[in-house]
Amino acid sequence: MDGYPVVTWNSYSQAQRLLPPKYRLAKDLPHELQDRVNALPQSYRHSHQATVLFEAMIDEAMDDELGAPPISIINEVTDEGAPPWEFVYTNQMWYGEGVPAPDIKNLKSCGCVGRCDPKSKTCGCAKRQRQHLKRYIANGTIPSTWNGVPFLYDNKGSLQFFEMPIFECNDFCGCDEDCPNRVVQRGRRYAINIKRTEFKGWGVFNGPKKIPGGSFVGIYAGELLTVEESDRRGALYNKFGRTYLFDIDFHYMGAVATYSVDAYHAGNFTRFLNHSCDPNCEIVPCYINEANMEKPLLTIFTKRDVDPSEELSFSYIGSIDKDTAKNAKKNKDAVYAECHCGSANCLGVLFS
Repeated sequence: MDGYPVVTWNSYSQAQRLLPPKYRLAKDLPHELQDRVNALPQSYRHSHQATVLFEAMIDEAMDDELGAPPISIINEVTDEGAPPWEFVYTNQMWYGEGVPAPDIKNLKSCGCVGRCDPKSKTCGCAKRQRQHLKRYIANGTIPSTWNGVPFLYDNKGSLQFFEMPIFECNDFCGCDEDCPNRVVQRGRRYAINIKRTEFKGWGVFNGPKKIPGGSFVGIYAGELLTVEESDRRGALYNKFGRTYLFDIDFHYMGAVATYSVDAYHAGNFTRFLNHSCDPNCEIVPCYINEANMEKPLLTIFTKRDVDPSEELSFSYIGSIDKDTAKNAKKNKDAVYAECHCGSANCLGVLFS
């Protein structure tokens, strides 16, 4: 066109793939604020000012979650002003040593205009999701008659099926931001509180409105580690009785982990989710700007409706039975603790 190149979305998208992917390194985690607060007298950390500062730290980290309701810190049990200042509040993943950069060159994307149609024969994202759902359709987990296939969300953005990977549209897709296959990336839509409990430390509680089942709650954010580094840290965490490690070892991967997420030094409100033997939330693997099947995001969705002020929880140990509980109680490591979830089917043990 008069000597000027014509730039289309496809040409722009392809050019962006040639650039180095943007991601954060764990070695660059900022900790100046935490160091300064921890250097202050305990009287300050137990003051209302500490509560206000902690909430401000959360607000500052929510620039990637625009429009999300605020998060409040509530403590009616002890004199602590806020949770321990031991981590950087972030909704992002921070890559540890030995973890490769996001694979965007092999990432499948769609060229759809407007909103993606799950019935489309040309949508690249629909094809990718359909490919990974074949086994679930074949065994009847997903009814072949369900009109939402292959996307796992309904037209309101609610997750319809658990225990299978989600493939959302990504930054290189041509579809709009309100595409029905963009849910996780639009962020949290429900108010929650980080609240001190009597027996379980800090926990996460719903705000004033009911959260419908299948709703996105948050990403289990933190450091993305090799499993070797995770094992090294885990041995230490087990001894002093607190761990935030989560192995990425879903069944479709062969239940073998290559990477783990550690929310000890970096994370968001999801690190305060307590265990329950009858949880109302579940962790679901989700791929957005990553082609490497070993590195999904750990996304948290409600399994059922969650009442106002109800605590949100998930199972730390997946499916558990009485034999699991019996064996776990024999372990002397501090991290193996008595369960206080209070559910009718509580097995009495926190880890296996």
